[in-house]
Amino acid sequence: MSFGEAIKSGFRNYVTFSGRATRSEYWYWTLFMVLGSVGAFILDSGLGTFGMLGGLFALAMFLPANAVSVRRLHDTGRSAWWLLFLWCRC
Repeated sequence: MSFGEAIKSGFRNYVTFSGRATRSEYWYWTLFMVLGSVGAFILDSGLGTFGMLGGLFALAMFLPANAVSVRRLHDTGRSAWWLLFLWCRC
């Protein structure tokens, strides 16, 4: 799966928490998230919006990112409850 296909798949299945996501889909989505966050940070710095664009990007990507993560966990034979380790970090 290419970078563009992975992004399209992530947005097409943005609320699909069942099924599976391939390794390339997950890592390309992660790369997209990192690049988007860096881009939002740069725009925030240039415009002086104090993290507003970064916050909007994070809010817009919350469901798609979690859906891709859950589908990847399913592909590796794990339950979606494993995401609590990332969210809670006790």
